[in-house]
Amino acid sequence: MVCRYIPQILIALALLVPPAVFADPVAERAQSVERLHTLLVLHRGQAVTEVVREGHGLRQPANIKSVSKTVLSVLAGMAIDRGLIDGLDTQLIELLGDRFPANATPGAENITFGHALAMQIGLESTSGRNYGRWVQSDDWVAHVLTRPMVDQPGGRMIYSTGSTHLAAAALVEATGRDLATLARDWLGDPLNIRIPDWLADPQGIHFGGNEMLLSPRALARIGELYRRGGQLNGSQIISAAWIERSWDANGRSPWTGDDYGYGWFITEIEGLAAYYGRGFGGQALFVVPDAELTVVITSDPNPPSSGGWQFRRLVELVGLAIREHHR
Repeated sequence: MVCRYIPQILIALALLVPPAVFADPVAERAQSVERLHTLLVLHRGQAVTEVVREGHGLRQPANIKSVSKTVLSVLAGMAIDRGLIDGLDTQLIELLGDRFPANATPGAENITFGHALAMQIGLESTSGRNYGRWVQSDDWVAHVLTRPMVDQPGGRMIYSTGSTHLAAAALVEATGRDLATLARDWLGDPLNIRIPDWLADPQGIHFGGNEMLLSPRALARIGELYRRGGQLNGSQIISAAWIERSWDANGRSPWTGDDYGYGWFITEIEGLAAYYGRGFGGQALFVVPDAELTVVITSDPNPPSSGGWQFRRLVELVGLAIREHHR
């Protein structure tokens, strides 16, 4: 006789339990993060947290800012996989051809494709206070290669979007195709994601490290591709060897102390290796392979950005997601 009342008893008990017990703690925490637009957490490829507070939602393209450097690294690895670029040690002067300026700073001829991807070109940064002067120049590639040499190529990491723009220009020359077409063919089609057009320099080279437009769901698919070792539906889209190499440290960020590979920062969250791309204003893609997690965050990209303090809040969100899903 008691059994027939069990469902009613369970419902009654559930009504006595505060709603917060059943809430997603990651989503709850996200509500308190200033400037956050969206949060998407995938565990084993399945969405377990979806938060939309502002912006265009999870399906519409957003400006991912410098997470563009991470996407550029994917295309660079694909070009090497296809033999269109011999390897990371290929010199830019060889790849750029006539785009390499005759008045380049002495020593610039020693810069390689790998140096550009790792932001180790040795030339003065075009980011920060130098950014405006760079993007207002008549020739972005030439402007970068005529900056003063402040270290040696292959030396310390000098954060500079001009560095990754050199890699983009090298990809254009090596493939004979513009970067947007390349991205749609190599990433958009196989991953079934939309890649809209984005800003290009005066010579028509799409910005290689900033201003790309991708939806959070599209960016998550790129993260999942890496988490799965480059495979999608049984096909090897990008080599596992490139993923491993791009997640291997080359230099170290002077601001965070995190290592940097090729387009990816390398850190540890909750005791697990984590790899991330980071963009101005709180844009981020995290991949935590051992927790089987991919996390995408978009935020208000408009200045002023709260910088490091805000990003620490985003890392805390990823840490909470790890604690919730990694058993």
